[in-house]
Amino acid sequence: MKAQLLTMSTPDGPFTIIARDGAVLSSGWTAGPGALTGQIHADLLPAGFETVTGLGAISEAVEAFYAGTPGPAMEVPVLQKSGPFRSHAWDVLRTVAPGHPVTYTEYAELSGNAKAVRAAASACAFNAAALFVPCHRVVRSDGSLGGFRWGLAVKERLLDREREFALAARP
Repeated sequence: MKAQLLTMSTPDGPFTIIARDGAVLSSGWTAGPGALTGQIHADLLPAGFETVTGLGAISEAVEAFYAGTPGPAMEVPVLQKSGPFRSHAWDVLRTVAPGHPVTYTEYAELSGNAKAVRAAASACAFNAAALFVPCHRVVRSDGSLGGFRWGLAVKERLLDREREFALAARP
């Protein structure tokens, strides 16, 4: 089965999305699918791609994020496959509020196992659906950024932008 491929221009650089049946398979700040396909589980890997000019609610959620409304990205269906802890941890990431990052330790606790800090970090590292599953909202316990597949400069800008969104939304 073919998947849809869309590359959008964002303030953080090109953002490419691979989607199928209205769900994101993989996404990230890159200009092409080659950097994204390795993160897609073999059972979900599409046979090919159809380049499109829009993805409806998916691309609208990216536009909304950059316009100051990050919420719609958390409503976009995502299709990832892994073991029970990692799959649950990805769902938990979608509940972390923009502008309020958590540490890897806090993320492990939120995911149901306070001792699973490495497993929580691994869930971030193997997250294929960047932005829609906001692994950028997890930082080290000392407040430093930690890692990010798409570069620390992008992670820092995302966190800064979300902090501004959160401040602007306060009454």
